[in-house]
Amino acid sequence: MAFNSVKILFASVLGVMPEQYDEVRKAWAVAVDNGSAESFLAFLGRECGMAEDIFLQRLAAGLNWPYVELGKLIIENEARAKISTKVAFQYIVLPTVLKDGTVQIAVSNPFDTAMLNAVRFDAHGPVQFALAPRAEIEKALKKYYGVGAETLDEMDEEMPLDLDLPLDKEITEGDQDASVIKFVNQVIWEAYKERATDIHLEPQEDELRIRYRIDGILHQTPMPPQLKRFQAALISRLKVMSGMNISEKRLPQDGRINVRIKGEEIDIRVSTVPTVYGESVSLRLLARGKIFLSLDKLGFSPVDEAAIRELIVKPHGIMLVTGPTGSGKSTSLYAMMSTINSVHKRIITVEEPVEYELKGINQIAVRPEIGLTFAVGLRHILRQDPNVIMVGEIRDLETAEIAIRAALTGHLVFSTLHTNDAPSAFTRLIDMGIEPFLVASSIEAIMAQRLVRTICPVCKAEQKVEREYLRKIGFPEAQIATTRFMKGAGCEECRQLGYQGRLAIYELLVLNEELRPHILGRAASSTIAQRAVELGMRTLRDDGWNKVKAGTTTIEEVLRVTQIEEHLDSLGSPKKPVLA
Repeated sequence: MAFNSVKILFASVLGVMPEQYDEVRKAWAVAVDNGSAESFLAFLGRECGMAEDIFLQRLAAGLNWPYVELGKLIIENEARAKISTKVAFQYIVLPTVLKDGTVQIAVSNPFDTAMLNAVRFDAHGPVQFALAPRAEIEKALKKYYGVGAETLDEMDEEMPLDLDLPLDKEITEGDQDASVIKFVNQVIWEAYKERATDIHLEPQEDELRIRYRIDGILHQTPMPPQLKRFQAALISRLKVMSGMNISEKRLPQDGRINVRIKGEEIDIRVSTVPTVYGESVSLRLLARGKIFLSLDKLGFSPVDEAAIRELIVKPHGIMLVTGPTGSGKSTSLYAMMSTINSVHKRIITVEEPVEYELKGINQIAVRPEIGLTFAVGLRHILRQDPNVIMVGEIRDLETAEIAIRAALTGHLVFSTLHTNDAPSAFTRLIDMGIEPFLVASSIEAIMAQRLVRTICPVCKAEQKVEREYLRKIGFPEAQIATTRFMKGAGCEECRQLGYQGRLAIYELLVLNEELRPHILGRAASSTIAQRAVELGMRTLRDDGWNKVKAGTTTIEEVLRVTQIEEHLDSLGSPKKPVLA
C-alpha cells in the first residue's frame, strides 16, 4: 500500500487531518531516537486518545480485515500446526482458525512487510490476516504454546550443553544466551512478572510440570509438550546456578541464586529432593531490596496496633509470632524491629536465612553444616550485650531454653513458632519440655497470623450471600443486615481469579494475670482460648470477618485459612473445630 494511501487511511480511522498524521509520525521518530521501543501504531493511537482495541477495530474495517477477540476463541491444534513456533514468537503472530485449507493469522501491525512475507512463506498455503492487540497475542502465545516454547524449539535433544557458561548477572525478557540458559531465565522472568513467590519444577511420568505460587495459591504454568525431554539439562542448569553438586542426584540439596531483574536484586533459595521420576526443584523468590512495611501498613486493627506498640518497647520478655510457612511471620517481625530500631538499642538477629537486610541491625545467618545453629548463635548473642534479640524460629528445647533465659535476664526476644493459633503456643512450649512457670513468666504476647487474598480493585462487585449460610459459618448475626459482601468478578488484571495481592489477619493474645493460672495448671489450649476470648481476644476468624466487612477480602478466603471456633449452632449442639 502506497504511503499516501496509508496516511489517508490512518487519518480517516482516527478522524484527523492528514497533516496531523505527519506531525504524530515526526513525534514518534523523536521518541524512537530517545530510546522508546513503542510501535508506531501504539504511539499513534495513544497520541490521538484512542484505546488500542478501538483503534484496531476501525483499522480492520478500513483494511477490510477481520478483528478477532482472542480471549473468546479456542484455538485448535490443526491451526497452530500451520505456523512454526519460531515464526509465531519472532513476529508475535497467532494462527487462530483453519477453514477450507486457509489459516487465519492474528497480527497487530498490518504494515510490517517482513512479518507478512515470513508468515505467508511459513504457512505453505492460503493465509487470511486479522487484527488483534499485541498484548492479547502475546498472552495467547504463552497460553497455547507455553512459556519458553520458542527456546525449546531451537534446542536439539542431543545438543551438547555447556552448563559451565558464565551465570547471568541480569535477567531480562529477551535474553539471547544458549537455549537452556535462556529457557531457565524465561521461567524466572515470568514468575517475577506474575508476582510469584515460589517456582516448583515437578517431574511427572510423562511431563515436567512447572507451577508458580501467586498470592499463596499454586497455578500451573503452560509449558511446551516437549519440555520433558530437556528435564535433566534444565535441572542441572539450576543446580549449577545455585552452587550445588550436579553429579549428586540421590540426596536433597540446598543452594541460592542471586540475580537482578529490572535492576532489582532478587535472592532465590533453591531446594532439590529426589523423586521417582527425577529431582523436584523448588525456588523461593525474595526481593532483597523490598521496602519494609511499617506497623500501620500491616492491617492491624487500631486496638491491636496500640497493644503491639506497647509490647515492642518493653525492656524484656518474649513476643512470639505463630503461623504456617509463608504466612508473613518474618514480615511482621521485621516491621516490629524496624519500628524500634535506633542508635540507642543494639538489635541482633539469628535467622535461616537472612531474608531481608535491615540497616542498623546485626543479622546472623544460621549455617548448620559448620555447627552454627539457632541455639549456638543465640548462646553467643547473649555475650554481645544486646537489648533486643530476634530468633528466626524456636525449633527445639535447647533454643527455647536459651530464649527464655534471655527474656528473664533483661532482653526483649522476638521469635516464631509453628502452631495453628496463639493459645496453642503455650502447650507447644510445654510439650517441648519447658516448665510451665517459665512459660508463664517469660512470654508477654503471642500473635497468630494468616494471609488472605485481597479482592481485585478493578473487578470488585457486590456479592449476594444467603443469611442462613452466614449463620452457619458463624458470621456475627447483628452485622449481617448492614454488611455489603464483595467479591472479584474476574478480569484481565487478576487473571480472571478475582483476587490481587494479600493482607494478613491476626489473633493477638496478651498474657495477663487472668491467664497465667491456666498455663501453670497445664490447661488445654482450647480452655486458654476460651478464657482469652472472654477477656477480649479476637480470633483469626473474627479479624477475618472485619476484613470482609471492610470489603477487602471474601468470605471464602477467610474460611480457607482459618479454623471454625467451637461454638453452639442454632440448635444448641456444640460444634467441634474442623478445618474449613
